[in-house]
Amino acid sequence: DRQTDIQTDRQTDRQTDRQTDRQRDRQTDRQTDRQTDRQTDRQTDRQLDNKLKASVYVATFTTENNAE
Repeated sequence: DRQTDIQTDRQTDRQTDRQTDRQRDRQTDRQTDRQTDRQTDRQTDRQLDNKLKASVYVATFTTENNAE
């Protein structure tokens, strides 16, 4: 009986450990995904801002040159 109890306890402990590990892994994955998404969003925003600034500059420069 004691040996069976000890084996059962070990199995339960291992199962609990694996579940905990999986939950941690999932949580870490979600956090990493969120960070990556935020970083990608910021990079995309910067690229769009730079393109917009370049377009405005070209449009302004072209308009000024055409006016002369």
